[in-house]
Amino acid sequence: MAKLNIGDIAPDFTGVDQNGDTIKLSDFSGSNLILYFYPKDNTPGCTNEACDLRDNYDMWAEKGYKVVGVSPDSQASHQKFVAKHNLPFPLIADTEKEIIKAYGAWGPKKLYGREYEGLLRTTFVIDGKGTITQMFAKIKTKDHTNQILDSLK
Repeated sequence: MAKLNIGDIAPDFTGVDQNGDTIKLSDFSGSNLILYFYPKDNTPGCTNEACDLRDNYDMWAEKGYKVVGVSPDSQASHQKFVAKHNLPFPLIADTEKEIIKAYGAWGPKKLYGREYEGLLRTTFVIDGKGTITQMFAKIKTKDHTNQILDSLK
């Protein structure tokens, strides 16, 4: 799993969203993409992050950005999460963690002194040519939109 940096070409991916639709990086050619990786549907931090992006979705669309979330949860879990929180963007079910690992969003974590492998909450901003223009590893889940906007200034 290579470490990605700003300026790198984003790894190509193909995944399936909550509706069973196939989503590929190439679908966003010519558009800016906010690709965010989160650990689990319906957990407090993940819900805060998704709802912050949802609440600002129209603004992102006006600025020419698309939003896509990725987690290791199932398609069925994503369907419930989207319905419960009225999310207007797709969530990719990466149960095999192929996209997650390609983007370096899987690795060692610590909780109460115990080390384990898990999803590292990460966001990538990718331009219309497929280049990573911003990366975030320390996510402010309740204010992620402003965190991203501040970096784009």
